[in-house]
Amino acid sequence: MEVTNCGALLSPLAIRGARLKNRIMSTGHDTTLPTAALVNDALIAYQEARARGGAGLIIVQVAGVHETARYTNHILMASSDECIPGYRRLAEAVHAYGTTIFGQLFHPGREITEAQGGLLAVAYAPSEVPNERYHVMPRPLSAPLIREIVSCYGDAARRLYEAGLDGVEIVASHGYLPAQFLSPRVNVRTDIYGGSLENRLRFTREVLADVRAKTSEDFVVGLRISGGEFDQQGITGDEALEAICALEKDIDYIHVVAGTSASSGGAVHIVPPMSIPNGYLAPFSATVKARVSIPVFVTGRINQPQDANAIISSGRADVCGMTRALICDPQMPKKVIERRLEDIRACIACNQACIGHFHKGAPISCIQHPVTGRELIYGNIPRARERKRVMVVGGGPAGMKAAVVAAERGHNVTLFEASGRLGGQALLAQLLPDRMEFGGLVTNLERELAIAQVRVMRNTPVDRSVIEEFAPDAIVVATGARPYHPPLEAGGALRIVDAWDVLAGKANVAGSIVVADWRCDWIGIGMAVHFARNGNRVQLAVNGTMPGQTIPLYVRDQSNAELRRLGVRIIPYARLYGYDDATVYLQDTVNDDPIILDEVDAVVLCTGHRSVSELADSLEDYPGEVHVIGDSLAPRTAEEAIYDGLRVAAAI
Repeated sequence: MEVTNCGALLSPLAIRGARLKNRIMSTGHDTTLPTAALVNDALIAYQEARARGGAGLIIVQVAGVHETARYTNHILMASSDECIPGYRRLAEAVHAYGTTIFGQLFHPGREITEAQGGLLAVAYAPSEVPNERYHVMPRPLSAPLIREIVSCYGDAARRLYEAGLDGVEIVASHGYLPAQFLSPRVNVRTDIYGGSLENRLRFTREVLADVRAKTSEDFVVGLRISGGEFDQQGITGDEALEAICALEKDIDYIHVVAGTSASSGGAVHIVPPMSIPNGYLAPFSATVKARVSIPVFVTGRINQPQDANAIISSGRADVCGMTRALICDPQMPKKVIERRLEDIRACIACNQACIGHFHKGAPISCIQHPVTGRELIYGNIPRARERKRVMVVGGGPAGMKAAVVAAERGHNVTLFEASGRLGGQALLAQLLPDRMEFGGLVTNLERELAIAQVRVMRNTPVDRSVIEEFAPDAIVVATGARPYHPPLEAGGALRIVDAWDVLAGKANVAGSIVVADWRCDWIGIGMAVHFARNGNRVQLAVNGTMPGQTIPLYVRDQSNAELRRLGVRIIPYARLYGYDDATVYLQDTVNDDPIILDEVDAVVLCTGHRSVSELADSLEDYPGEVHVIGDSLAPRTAEEAIYDGLRVAAAI
């Protein structure tokens, strides 16, 4: 069948002087890998891995065109000829695999997140209209500065052209400078750059013309734009469509995304989490495709090749952005070509180590594929010099990954799991509201175990005597964690249960529920949403500033919106202290004042985990090689567990 073969997705596409070998695109996304604002070895290794895996088009992350474009401390800059050698090495590395490469040209306008030295930056925009998300009041651009920035776009394009890139993409999406000029609510100028649509598009037209004039006839020039910013003050889909049609003759392709950096709600769509439907922007790209004759690219939660193929074969777009799919599995295109779709490590849109790392100022990675962003360290793990008999105890994410990597290196690996199912806490995490896709992590790891031919022993508890009988050369202890129940002052018989028992169906509670959330992560939010959707009165007591304080911003913001829609009462800065028959006692973590909640039927504990360390403790005097990983080392998240598995197995 065509969908199985993904023939449309794998077909080539000619755009001006470039030829894409397939329609799989890695879109421009910040990796936090560059240093000194220049392309470095880490970024080259990262993009080379995706080219080696068969991507048809790689669009390199944004490059600032002018000194006022430094929106973070780790941005790439294309504002001087110093950038050319690095871009040249990058282009050569990508071209070696037949992959086309474009660069993104960027100015954030008022969307400035940070500046050098911790000082607030001076932000420039078309008009003195404040940014809501970063609380920036910009300085209006003068006409001379506009002309200077326009010229800098062209100069930056010339540098990337000289470096050997195949084209550039002008970033007019997500509320950045060209979008600010386009928006009649952000651009309130009264000169030739404001007012009518023609005037509001003048800046973008001048940029495109300058880029054309300073490159070549064959050089590709595209435009990325949000097909609706999902914000009351943002550009609408109709406004974006009108602009696209007006600019069609000035560009070689249009790249449709969604959202805006200017508001918390709009920013969710920059990297939409798993609660947002797959391929949700394809209807808008189809509308665009019906109105223009140039190729249309679309990006937005397209993480499976079958979905991308369906979008392209139905004529809704010509190229699909599959960035997180390629972060999770750089070999995805090659597996599609070889018809090994079941071997693809599918992205679960958790946002934890991709955009989540960016928001922490850390290099990009992936919770399922921690080699991402660490290609220089783990991109070519050597075979083991000595084949060992390796015993992995615990079939959660940490143990599964350790077993896979150890087996791939040539070791004889057996994985022991005390229960009948592999997956550990991920089996519970997928049961949280809007988190079902998280279960894909288990499916992916089980497939990796099968490919690596790891022997799996289910329903097999392990203690020291079992280890001594098995006589391994190396032991990996990945026994996980169990819920932590804090000591509480108990003056009555109020029902106290933990999230694990609720998700496993072992505890059925209803009525007036207090969710005690110490971790400020997915679990407390998930429990609150679960009970509220089932018609219960829910109060979420958070030991932090807000629900989801420790999780990726876009997931957090989307989840907080749902909590408010459901009418969940949120109590921040709250420490669970005690209870009696129908009252819960909390303590304000800032001023120690009591917070008393009456008429409560049950408390659901989301108060963290404690390591299952009995086996590790029993092996303290064991004479052999012992490694403790994942939550059995220290309770953390799936990201650290899987990374531990990679790190330790690479060293055995």
